[in-house]
Amino acid sequence: MSDPLGLLPIAIAAGYGRVDGFEAQQLVAAGLTLLQRSAPLVRALHRRRAGILLPTSPAFFTALAASEGRSAVLINPLAAAPEIEYQIADADIGAVFTTADLAKRVPPFVPRVILDELPRTVKVVSDGLARDIDVGSHHGLTLEGDSSAPGSSEDAAIVYTSAMSGVPLGARLTHANLISNARATIEAGAITADDRALAVLPFSHLFGLVVSGVAPLIAGGGVTTMARFHPQRAIEVLESEPISMLVGVPAIFGAMATLLARRRPPLRSRHLRLCICGGAKLSIELQDRWHELTGVELRQGYGLTEAGPVCLFNHVNVPNHRGTLGAAFPGVRVSIRGPDGAELANGSEGEIYVTGPNVFAGYIHAERHVALPDEEWSAGLSRIGEWLRTGDLGVRRPDGSVEFRGLAKPMFTRNGFNIYPREIERVVAAMPGVRSARVRAIPEPARENDIALDVVGEVRAEDVEAWCDARLAVYKRPSEVNVASSR
Repeated sequence: MSDPLGLLPIAIAAGYGRVDGFEAQQLVAAGLTLLQRSAPLVRALHRRRAGILLPTSPAFFTALAASEGRSAVLINPLAAAPEIEYQIADADIGAVFTTADLAKRVPPFVPRVILDELPRTVKVVSDGLARDIDVGSHHGLTLEGDSSAPGSSEDAAIVYTSAMSGVPLGARLTHANLISNARATIEAGAITADDRALAVLPFSHLFGLVVSGVAPLIAGGGVTTMARFHPQRAIEVLESEPISMLVGVPAIFGAMATLLARRRPPLRSRHLRLCICGGAKLSIELQDRWHELTGVELRQGYGLTEAGPVCLFNHVNVPNHRGTLGAAFPGVRVSIRGPDGAELANGSEGEIYVTGPNVFAGYIHAERHVALPDEEWSAGLSRIGEWLRTGDLGVRRPDGSVEFRGLAKPMFTRNGFNIYPREIERVVAAMPGVRSARVRAIPEPARENDIALDVVGEVRAEDVEAWCDARLAVYKRPSEVNVASSR
């Protein structure tokens, strides 16, 4: 381990923030105590990665701390059991931190750490035995940290993404990647210890973890979590608690705006000041409507998992440029380039390239993934020198802000999640009786897109739907299935 003060959990603890009333330092200390008191867990993680399969909750930070400073695979709680099993095998996960309910999706032979009773006790299930571990001894434990320490270059998190070839790739994010992006968030959003974020996005998604979790905690602020987003409940929290930050995707702000529009006055909050939207293209109409209903600007940002994640943002110290992705994040450089890789002048459409301390360390098993001549994105995102190609298209304005112009890579978004057609097609093509499968996007304003699946084969549409339900995360499941006979 290169620098214990450069680890993400220690940086979080050093901010002295709070999550749902728990001190962040207390949550991190519970994770370190767990490692000290559970030899089976230490053995399970020896030279292997940890998996974190948890809803957005305080327990997430305990799990990060108990991952021994090694890369923790952030598994989406919406993932289906086969997707979880694939990530466990591909990333060589030795143990999974989870809840009793989500543990049902983990293969039985994998050790699991049940965190339902935090911060008092933790249950470690390994080799067929369940052991209750008292982690209460962490009370009073002071963690000496430095919130300004440079982040370690060792891996902190693995997030599966970029399934453009049909198989998800594990992107490696270092402690330095995530800490630098959290600090840039603090600067661009003018976040202080007085701020309190409402975290409604999954912490398994870097946008949710870094922007609505890590950044306010490193700044010494607070985080209120929602295990599952519900628009009415989110509005109630905004009106009953001193929430100053709300981070979401367009579908979240759209759902809340629809409810707020039915009320007079629309939103009763004296504290909300910073609303950040990312994950998908944000319409000017929704930005206008949100401001009318809340009095707060809805500021769009842009990023991707491989960039830790944020690269562009409408900074709070300048007027909000509605309809743009904003300007470069602190410490990040952004370039618009043509097909030959040459930088383009302002006003010209090209591919967005980024570089900075936020850019990831590559994919695990990178040697197995080679781009094919006729499939440019088959090995995920690539670099040209220090620059990361994003596969997204944009135009830079003279003021440095960037307008989004679409995608060059084979994917689309749904409710802020990336949808890779080849991944769904691969899963469906494995179904007996299917000759071919093709996925296409159906524009749907409230969710960005829905998913249409066209199948050729001797199968029934309802059987295809059941096949997808058992093997794909909820947000990847088709909303429309069309079957044509192969005869």
